[in-house]
Amino acid sequence: MSVDARTLRALPTFLRIGFSEAVAYRAEFFVWVLAYTMPLIMLALWTAVARDGAIGGFDAHAFQAYFLTTLVVRLLTGSWVVWEMNMDIRTGALTTKLLRPLHPFVGYACENLGALPLRLIAILPIAIASVTYVGLGAFTHDPLLIALVPMALFGAWAITFLALCAIGTLGLWWESSLAVGDLWLGLYFVFSGYVMPLSLFPEWAQRVIALLPFRYQLAFPVELLLGRLTREAAFEAFALQWAWIAIALAVALTLWRRGLRRFAAFGG
Repeated sequence: MSVDARTLRALPTFLRIGFSEAVAYRAEFFVWVLAYTMPLIMLALWTAVARDGAIGGFDAHAFQAYFLTTLVVRLLTGSWVVWEMNMDIRTGALTTKLLRPLHPFVGYACENLGALPLRLIAILPIAIASVTYVGLGAFTHDPLLIALVPMALFGAWAITFLALCAIGTLGLWWESSLAVGDLWLGLYFVFSGYVMPLSLFPEWAQRVIALLPFRYQLAFPVELLLGRLTREAAFEAFALQWAWIAIALAVALTLWRRGLRRFAAFGG
């Protein structure tokens, strides 16, 4: 049997394992969900700021729609792989994963995606409440943009996952790469649109941010859902998002191959 065929046959099993682990650690999982409430804090802050008038094209209602959508997108596209990888490297569990028929990155991806049903259970009430609160009029009605949303959400997750895989792989050199993960998270908070819409930045900053990966991890699918992009701008952003996926994958695999040689050399 070819490696590709073995991989395809193993994927459902690994997805089931990921789901089982999410169920087994459901308390921690829901604590993780509750930790992603920053958009609700920013919603209250920016709604209060915009009470006397619109700011950067956002009135109070627009801020509410933006941050509620941000919360849902963040919960759908988050990843915790950098913490898993550092733990596996420190405990030696990575050695077991290297013996599996799947590349460890695929295994980690299955574990993350296997938790998607529980994520959806947690997110569905938030999504329904958000749509009820802000109204359907706050979201795009363009069928082409709506069709792009699932791919943009997957792309946002893929950049997040692969970037954190690359950072997690640094643990093959260092005792821990969690500090780098925290730095990445800090940059993400500022430049992804998580704490404020990117349109509130000065124009020169918006041009710089458009070249960074962070926008495509969050703001792009949010703007897509809210109809704040023209079709032309949406396709341009979509192309840049998938370019960043290719870059993140290449960097992660390069660091993995080099780090694995070091790991093996030291008896990992």
